[in-house]
Amino acid sequence: MATITPEIKAFIENNKPAWITTVDKNGTLDLGPKMSLFVLDEHHLAYHERTAGQHYRNLQDGSPLVVAVANLAEKKGYRFRGVVTLHTDDAIYDEQVRVAQANGTKVPAAIPVLEVTEIQDLSSGPNAGKTIDKD
Repeated sequence: MATITPEIKAFIENNKPAWITTVDKNGTLDLGPKMSLFVLDEHHLAYHERTAGQHYRNLQDGSPLVVAVANLAEKKGYRFRGVVTLHTDDAIYDEQVRVAQANGTKVPAAIPVLEVTEIQDLSSGPNAGKTIDKD
């Protein structure tokens, strides 16, 4: 697994929304913002899937998930790739339901958790798109 460093974790926490993309069975890409993205631990990202819409259906069908977080003013960002597990009835899900309730947000239908296998640099300059860490 690739490692989410404390610097990258702080960047994610301070730059919302994150943008995710999935693909449907026909190969059509779906891109959208996620305000709820968070670092679960040094190897996993997660978010609250509140709408249970196209992204969720794509993930249920086995779509890959790509997450990007950027700060355009700083010209800095990161892209994350990996394997997704959907949590709907376990300790991870239950904890995030409590978080949603405490924050007054909609209870998520699921918590997609991305096991990060690759982190890429999205910063402007010669390292743009280059892999920082890979499984």
